[in-house]
Amino acid sequence: MTQNAWTLLDGGMGRELKRIGAPFRQPEWSALALLEAPEYVTQVHRAFIKAGAKVITTNSYAVVPFHIGEERFARSGRTLAKLSGQLARGAADEAETSVQVAGSLPPALGSYRPDLFDPIRAQAIHRELICGLAPHVDFWLAETQSSLAEARAVHAALDGEHKPLWLSFTLLDPDTEDTPPLLRSGESVEQAVLLAIELGASALLFNCSQPESMAAALHSALRVLKAQARELPLGVYANAFPPVREDAQANDTLLDIRADLGPEAYLQWAQRWVEGGATIIGGCCGIGPEHIAQINVHLQTHEEKP
Repeated sequence: MTQNAWTLLDGGMGRELKRIGAPFRQPEWSALALLEAPEYVTQVHRAFIKAGAKVITTNSYAVVPFHIGEERFARSGRTLAKLSGQLARGAADEAETSVQVAGSLPPALGSYRPDLFDPIRAQAIHRELICGLAPHVDFWLAETQSSLAEARAVHAALDGEHKPLWLSFTLLDPDTEDTPPLLRSGESVEQAVLLAIELGASALLFNCSQPESMAAALHSALRVLKAQARELPLGVYANAFPPVREDAQANDTLLDIRADLGPEAYLQWAQRWVEGGATIIGGCCGIGPEHIAQINVHLQTHEEKP
C-alpha cells in the first residue's frame, strides 16, 4: 500500500495537553486549555502535523455540559467550540502540506454511557457545537459513539449541514480474541455498518477502544459491505487504556496508560488494521505525536510493490 492510499489522523488531544504541561484537570479535561491557555492547543495540533497527520481534530470533545457544566455550556459552549475550530483551522492553514480539519462531535451526555442517552438533549448540545465549528471544519467526525441512537442524533443535529460525515464507534473491550465485536450498547458492528450506509456517512471508523478490539470489527464491517455490494472507507484510532469497566465514562477518571503501547508496538497494530482493510489510521487517548510519526515513517518507507 502506498502512502497516498492511507489517511493519517492525529492522536489524542487530552493526554498530550497534560503531557506538555497545559492546564488540565477534571472535570474540564481538554476543555480547560481552551478556557485558560489556548496556545497549548495550537502547540498540540502543530506537533501532530509535524508528525505527519493529514487530518487534525478540533479540541471540542470536552465542550459539553458533562465536562464544563450546564451553566458554562449555556453561556460559552458555542464560543468555545468556535475557538477550537479556529485553532485547528489556523494550524492546518499554516502547514506546509494539505491538512484537513475534522469537527469533533462527541457523545453529548457521557462517553461509554449509552444508558444516559437522551436524543432531544443530545441534539441540542450538538447544535451548539455545530454552530461554533461549522465555518472552520472540512468534515464532521461523530466520534466515540456508543450506540446507533447516539449516531442518529448527531445526524439529526446536522440537518442542513452538507459537509461529509465520518461515523466512529467505540467498542466493548473483548474478553478474548474470539469475542464478537460489539458497540458499548451491545449492538453489533453489522448494525453500525448498515446505519452508516443509511445515513450516507463518508467513512466508518472505530475508536477509543483497545487495539485488541479493532481487527474483528474491521472484519465484520468488510463482510457486511461485501454483502451489501457497497464500498465505504474504514478506519481505526485506538486508545492506550487498559480494559474499561462497562459502567465507566472514558474521561470520568484519569485512566492509566498502558506501558506496552509505545510507538513501535502501536505501529504493529496499525499494520494489522491496514491488512484488515483500514485505510484511515490514527490514535485516540494516550496515543501521541511520537506514535503518529512512527506510522508516518512506515508510510514513507514501506510502499506496496507493483
